[in-house]
Amino acid sequence: MAQPKYITDIGKISHIPEEQREKLKKITDKFVFRVNEYYLNLIDWNDPHDPIRKLVIPNEGELEEYGRWDASDEDTNYVVKGCQHKYSSTALLIVSEVCGAYCRYCFRKRLFRNDVKEATSDIEPGLQYIANHPEISNVLLTGGDSLILATPKLRAILHRLREIEHVKIIRLGSKIPVFNPMRIYEDEELLETIREFSNANKRIYVMAHINHPREITPEAVRGFQALHDAGAIVVNQTPVLRGINDDPEVLGELLDRLSWAGVTPYYFFINRPVAGNNDFVLPLARVYDIVEKAKARTSGLGKRVRLSMSHTSGKIEILAIENGKAYLKYHQSRDGNYGKFMMLDCPDDAAWFDDLPGSERYWKKPQKRTKEVVSVNELPDVPRKRERRAEVPS
Repeated sequence: MAQPKYITDIGKISHIPEEQREKLKKITDKFVFRVNEYYLNLIDWNDPHDPIRKLVIPNEGELEEYGRWDASDEDTNYVVKGCQHKYSSTALLIVSEVCGAYCRYCFRKRLFRNDVKEATSDIEPGLQYIANHPEISNVLLTGGDSLILATPKLRAILHRLREIEHVKIIRLGSKIPVFNPMRIYEDEELLETIREFSNANKRIYVMAHINHPREITPEAVRGFQALHDAGAIVVNQTPVLRGINDDPEVLGELLDRLSWAGVTPYYFFINRPVAGNNDFVLPLARVYDIVEKAKARTSGLGKRVRLSMSHTSGKIEILAIENGKAYLKYHQSRDGNYGKFMMLDCPDDAAWFDDLPGSERYWKKPQKRTKEVVSVNELPDVPRKRERRAEVPS
């Protein structure tokens, strides 16, 4: 199975002028860089504002003072190392700290720091926790990217989860369908694994991360079809990002092309206020307007998408923003407030739930449930460089 070459040194991207590469190296000291040749070939290097370029090539705005490393306080969701349990029916297993490429807007970029170890190869404690909690019917394998795992490793995890009767749905969080679709349709062992563990009563869902219609290449469509044929259901989620997809025509085309390929539009997200993400931020009212205009361009199938914020307290759906008011509802709630309706003032520059006056009345910051996970927000802003291990004399 031929695989594209991966590049982790920004200095080796010859399409970028050498002087600019030197500037970008300072950024990659803080926020790691990784991409592959297949995805690089989607970039129009003659366009400095190319959206695919902005998705994976560092920008100098990443060093501006903004946000937190863990903007949704995921450290408080861990119940044992490698396993989060925020919502009653869903658990997360953090199975990888590597992706096919690193999106510059990533809300979990903290996982790629040298001094953070949230992903674990030993998922036994997480599996035991899930087995002991019958309310958990959904398990999301994420990270990092679950499909970056070697197929035998992935198969072993799926096999263990299928031994737990109350786990009905297994979700695979992944951008591999567009970062490296060949990994899907050229790996018959992977497809056979999905066939084995996805059936009419217990499905595997692939939670794809497709941000722009130009990512939907013929190779990507072939990958979608291979997943469908193997019995997986593919859905998509993407944040709305300034300079990448903040255009009703672009988002409308994305909704159409996903629907045509049989990929369900699942979520549009508000970009989380994560360190390094300042260049991608849009006001809430602007995002709502873009999304509604995009939905107006597509069919009812495309209109199934929901606009949401993944906040510390839960997934908050934006129902409408009109005349300076935000109309919101808890679509998922950490504290059992599902369906709670909120009407709050929405200042023009508000870009997150916490920016809305009065939002603090509806939630309180949770406490950590395990000491096994480092709270990255308490670490130095710049990760320490990886130290070389001294050789032990023989």
